[in-house]
Parts: sequence; structure tokens; C-alpha cells
Amino acid sequence: MQLQQMQEDINRLRGQVEVQQNDIQQLKQEGLQRYQDLDSRIQAGASNAQQQQAPAQNSPAGGDINAAGTPAAPADQSAASSEPGDPAKEKLYYDAAFDLIKAKDFDKASQAFSAFLRKYPNSQYAGNAQYWLGEVNLAKGDLQGAGQAFAKVSQLYPKHAKVPDSLYKLADVERRLGHTDRVKPILQQVVTQYPGTSAAQLAQRDLQHM
Repeated sequence: MQLQQMQEDINRLRGQVEVQQNDIQQLKQEGLQRYQDLDSRIQAGASNAQQQQAPAQNSPAGGDINAAGTPAAPADQSAASSEPGDPAKEKLYYDAAFDLIKAKDFDKASQAFSAFLRKYPNSQYAGNAQYWLGEVNLAKGDLQGAGQAFAKVSQLYPKHAKVPDSLYKLADVERRLGHTDRVKPILQQVVTQYPGTSAAQLAQRDLQHM
């Protein structure tokens, strides 16, 4: 009787483990789908913005924007870096920059995230801002700027959750620039160091097609 009871308990536990494994796999798949959907929306927005934007609407090269999205003078980096952190103010500034992505105004979004990073390099939002700077530069077609921004995520914020995504994007930029010898090592790094992430799944898929 005891052995039978134990066997029933084991079978029940196995069933629970299988259910949990299925749930985990489903969550991973949903995360991968969200990642791909977001990337598609950004690229679609970039194409539409480039078609609709007239030269007169472009912001001055190298200009920054403030939290309201209007042009502002470039901030002095040494002074900005020493500014005390204000989480509430940082979030407002970051959200304003992100809203420019939603509005598909990639020129101003790039300027806004660059200004944010100069002003709040140690902010809790800095890692995300660095990643999205890469995304908006990529959407603008600025491959050099995008590659530099993506590379800095792992360099400056090595423990940030956006590191695997930024490395995967960096590999894509290197491929577009024709640096094919750099692509495979980056993809392998994503797979090896960040298993289970959406970026690792995409990197593994790309490696299989190389």
C-alpha cells in the first residue's frame, strides 16, 4: 500500500512538472514573439518616417532636446555627470524620449536619448536609454551610430537585462556593414552567455542559417 501511494505521488509530481515545463516554454515563445513584433514595428515606423519626412523638418545636426521634445543647447558632459540623481525627474525625461519613438520621430528620439545619457549616465534607466539609442539610430539608417550604441550597452552596463538584445542587434549591424567575420562570434556569445533569452533563440536560429 505504501509503495502504491508513493508511486501515485511520484506520478502526480511528474504531471505537475510537465505542466510547469509547458508553461515555461509558452512564456519563452510569447517573449520571443513580443521581441520580434516590436522590432518589426520599429522598422515599419522607420520606413514610413523616411517617406513622409521633408528635409525642412529635420532637427539641426548634433542638437539635443529637452523633456518636452524641443531643441535645447548641448549639455556640458562634465557638469551633467555630477548632477545629483532624481529618479522622478529621470523617469519623466526618459519617458519623453521614449514617446518620441512612439511618435516615429527618430531624429529627435536619438537626440533625446543622447542628451539623457549625458545628463544621467548612472540612472537606473541609462541601460535602456543606451539600447533604445541604438534602435532609433538603426531606424534612421545610421548603422555606425547604432553599432556604437549597442556595443556600449554591454561595455557600460554589463549586467543589464538589455545586454543580450543589444549584442544580437550589434551582430545585425555588423552584418549590414559587411563585417561578416564579426557576426558569428557575437551570435555565439549571445547563445553561450545568455541561454534561454529571446535574443539567444534568435541568435541560434541565425547561426543555423550561416
